[in-house]
Amino acid sequence: MQSPLSTNRWLRAATLVVAGALQTFTLSPFELWWLGPVSVLLILLACIPLAPGKLFRAGWLAGIGLFGSGASWVYVSISEYGNTSVPLAILLTVIFVVGLGLFHALAFWAWGKLASTSAVRRLILFPAIWVLGDWVRSWLLTGFPWLYLGNAHVDGPLGGFAPVIGVHGVTFLVVASGAVLYGLWWLVKEQRRGAAGVAALLTATLWLSGPALNKVAWTTLDSEPTTFASMQGNIPQQIKWDPDFLRDQIVIYLGLTEEFWETDLILWPETAIPIPQDQAGKIIEYIAGELGDHSTLITGIPWYGFSDRIEDFTFHNSIMAIGNGSGTYHKQKLVPFGEYVPLQQYLRGLIGFFDLPMSSFSRGPENQPPLQANGNGVMPFICYEVAYPDFVARNARNAGLLLTISNDGWFGDSIGPLQHLQIARMRALETGRYMLRGTNNGVTAIIDQKGRIAETIPQFTRATLQGEVFSASGSTPYMQSGSWPVLTLAMILIVFVRERVIPPRA
Repeated sequence: MQSPLSTNRWLRAATLVVAGALQTFTLSPFELWWLGPVSVLLILLACIPLAPGKLFRAGWLAGIGLFGSGASWVYVSISEYGNTSVPLAILLTVIFVVGLGLFHALAFWAWGKLASTSAVRRLILFPAIWVLGDWVRSWLLTGFPWLYLGNAHVDGPLGGFAPVIGVHGVTFLVVASGAVLYGLWWLVKEQRRGAAGVAALLTATLWLSGPALNKVAWTTLDSEPTTFASMQGNIPQQIKWDPDFLRDQIVIYLGLTEEFWETDLILWPETAIPIPQDQAGKIIEYIAGELGDHSTLITGIPWYGFSDRIEDFTFHNSIMAIGNGSGTYHKQKLVPFGEYVPLQQYLRGLIGFFDLPMSSFSRGPENQPPLQANGNGVMPFICYEVAYPDFVARNARNAGLLLTISNDGWFGDSIGPLQHLQIARMRALETGRYMLRGTNNGVTAIIDQKGRIAETIPQFTRATLQGEVFSASGSTPYMQSGSWPVLTLAMILIVFVRERVIPPRA
């Protein structure tokens, strides 16, 4: 099953980098979802006949193409807000991209080892290996659950499968479709047009069933709406933690809320109150006094206090409910270097990037209950947490509304915040619940239970979003099972399709 892309070393290398980059274009803000199977087809054309060692390099190149095009926005936070020189920021970004590419490299190497001689086995195993590689990347070393091919289908034909099998399942279908394209190329080349026609028909049926499945109402929305308002302060990141501007930030958010104190649910973004709760008593009391009898304000706020769990004082990135609501949630999924510094005893002080403001947070406890707002359970996710599909699905079970706050000011006008919004939309689609998104500088939005944007306000503006949201009851299949069905299928394929090496007789 050789092709010109697999035999010419330089053409193969260029094809793999381009194929990886094409996956970025399936996602926001480009949203060319149809490029997903095309990317997979190009990778297979370049890789099917390669030995495991060469597959390691091939996977690395594809990963560098993906993360170099889709995640290099970290340069903005490192260079512009990390007090780091341009050459060093470039070096750190390259290390980040190359390091992430290793996930693909190892997955491709394992793929070659499991099917070292049979092209057919490799073709069948490829979707399984891809999804397991994505899954490992979602948790290893705290995880980087970003740039999944399935995210593109929040607006694509396969989106209807998301409430059933989640984003990893949708990714499996996309990669399998690319494998079918490769199989069609080979079948036509071998003049087996009948088999090619059957494979094309089955794949087309799968893709056409997605929109029909998207019409299924997996959850039930309340008949009575909840009025909602979210304030986008557009605070410049350069002054976010400057003590001289802390009071001004509070005044900005109070001013944006002035006409909305009677709204049922009010949302301020991540660390909108930029001082710990033990120092913000007067601010919290003032907000509580201004709120209507049936109004709840939920805001991001740092939290400092004694933890019974570890019997020590801890510092958290948190969110709390004020007014006709209750509860405080401490962020569990912390961003390395942004919210905590691994090996900080060795790294702090070396360069400015390792001393970012608010990079000493502690991880919140597991199984925290939802916030309560006007009798509704509201499950919050702070910034990066919304990117973890199984984490969100599991925590959404006891809440009728989902909420995410963020400060994407760290990433300027890059594509990172738009990818972040798309990820939040996928979580809404997977769980059949409204997702309320409050950000410092965009994109603030109301996302409905089908992952569609109901209301939004532009990035980099100081404004208030208002609208109506509906609490949901019931669960989608994905909320109950998580990603385990598709991961189990992947493992079954590996067990039964992999090549078995029979040792020679003595």
